Amino acid sequence: MRVLSMWTATSRVRVGRFAVGKAVFSKAFALKAPYFATVRPRFVALRPNYAELVVPKRRRVHNHLKTVHAIALCNGLEAAMGALAEVSIPADMRWIPKGMEVAYTAKATSDITCIAETDPQQWTGDDPDVPVRVRGVRDDGTVVVEGVIRLWVTPRPAR
Repeated sequence: MRVLSMWTATSRVRVGRFAVGKAVFSKAFALKAPYFATVRPRFVALRPNYAELVVPKRRRVHNHLKTVHAIALCNGLEAAMGALAEVSIPADMRWIPKGMEVAYTAKATSDITCIAETDPQQWTGDDPDVPVRVRGVRDDGTVVVEGVIRLWVTPRPAR
């Protein structure tokens, strides 16, 4: 829940009309796994069972078609999933990703909004397999990538 506390504390910070707190949170979260920083995620919303961030379309994440590269999309989806997992999982549990299944459905020709979603009951059941629904959406509303990231959720070991 430290991630949620950090989001709550920083996301409201503004300097004039600029929401600098979300930028601070986004940079700090990207330090958690350095490859997240490669896509420069900009978090938009974060709450239990929901995370939304934007991967900006810029030259560093282009493929040969000058669209956002498939692996950059996956990095954005995984960052959203990781934030969702951190703010959704019960404190006595831990998670690790065990697989990702995605379909690329359209060209990523704009900034991409990456969304991760779960249902609350997924975190409290007996099944350690927790599927997180993910999708990436272009500025015009077109879904460019969608799929599932599967997590393995188990009790934290006693210390």
